[in-house]
Amino acid sequence: MSANQMPRVEQLAPTDGDLEPTRSSAALTLAASLLGFALICLDASVVNVALPAIGTSLGGGMSGLQWVVDAYTLAFAALMLSTGAFSDRAGASRAFALGTTVFTLASAACGLAPNLAALTGARVVQGVAAAVVLPASLALVRQAYPEPARRARAVAAWAAGGSLAVALGPVAGGALTTAWDWRGIFFVNLPLGAAILALLVRAPRSRPRPAPLDLPGQLTAVVALVALTFAVIEGGTAGWAALGVAVVAGAAFLRVEARQPHPVVPLGLFRDRTVATAVAAGAAVSVAFYGMVFVFSLFFQRVQGRSALFAGLMFLPMTGLIAVTNVVAGKLAGRYGPRLPMLVGQPLAVAGLLVLLYVDAGTPPALVAVLLIPLALGCALTVPPLTAAMMDAVPAERAGLAAGVLNSARQVAGGLGIAVFGTLIAGGFEAGMRWSLGVSAALLTVTSALSFRLGGRPAKRS
Repeated sequence: MSANQMPRVEQLAPTDGDLEPTRSSAALTLAASLLGFALICLDASVVNVALPAIGTSLGGGMSGLQWVVDAYTLAFAALMLSTGAFSDRAGASRAFALGTTVFTLASAACGLAPNLAALTGARVVQGVAAAVVLPASLALVRQAYPEPARRARAVAAWAAGGSLAVALGPVAGGALTTAWDWRGIFFVNLPLGAAILALLVRAPRSRPRPAPLDLPGQLTAVVALVALTFAVIEGGTAGWAALGVAVVAGAAFLRVEARQPHPVVPLGLFRDRTVATAVAAGAAVSVAFYGMVFVFSLFFQRVQGRSALFAGLMFLPMTGLIAVTNVVAGKLAGRYGPRLPMLVGQPLAVAGLLVLLYVDAGTPPALVAVLLIPLALGCALTVPPLTAAMMDAVPAERAGLAAGVLNSARQVAGGLGIAVFGTLIAGGFEAGMRWSLGVSAALLTVTSALSFRLGGRPAKRS
């Protein structure tokens, strides 16, 4: 997850009426928010490298391992449509504390899980809690730093924490799994969660504010996404039945959103071609990036017989460059507009995917690690500009909502990509891996063409 996906802080929690923070309490609030954001980002990437060990310990085939990843991703993505409003209604500090507590307890349940079903259920709860933590953590930063210049620096630090967690996730997962056990990747969350709650004690309390909730829209969205993912992963007769449920729930969602005065996904947003392009490109990037981390985590261990730690280290070159490249991409977008960096980034990612088609069981792991770098650079060049393009395309008062839609779309696409790619490699790893690479390259090729419709210069803000 990139920090560039996050909702704009100004849209999440106005500070009118909140207690005025002191400098020391602001720093502690930022530390708690940063750690909370880093924690939920870490759990989005730390599990991939541990999947073979989980499969050996708890049994279950490829579909079971896919659910371990997607249970978290889908719950996180789908519920994020509404949790910003929930944070406002409950108060950011209360929502953050609740989300962190539930996330920590769910992490303990994951570590103690006696079977794959229990682990998957606990991962769902983790995802629900993470969806609450994210907007609440950002709202707390907004509350703690009312002065714009200091707030900008605080948000940058908050974002850096998430980027660092994403980069270290595969390495941390490999190290914990090798030195301890796969359960260690969940137990390590317990002291981190306790530290976050201890820091939160000094944070000023946030006052609840009225915020509309679209419960019918949220419910139908969850049913549609879960049913579609089930259809892709499980297949067979049950899969076809689930696909039917997904179609019905999807149609109900569209109908509900068209009639709701405060929909979780305003369908009118997509009439703007910039918004539609940004969402499509963001989804394609997530399919390629998260899908390839999933596939190559298994490739290093199952095909090449390497350890979990070794597999995690092989991702360090690609993930380590993301934060730096994000900064460069943001500067390019600011100077030249979003189209140029997107038209460089997406074709670069496509080229990286096509080169990976030549990887097989005998390819040296260090070479595979190097060949993954163009994909990472291309994705990192693309995300900040597409986010900026979407933010410039909507009115200021809808920026938080639009960013939440973009982030949810990206996470859902990543989860569905993992579902599809897991099904492909289950039928034969190397052939399925090449199909996965081809699908990712095709999606990014289409969104590269769509990106020509974007403006060539930075949008002028009123």
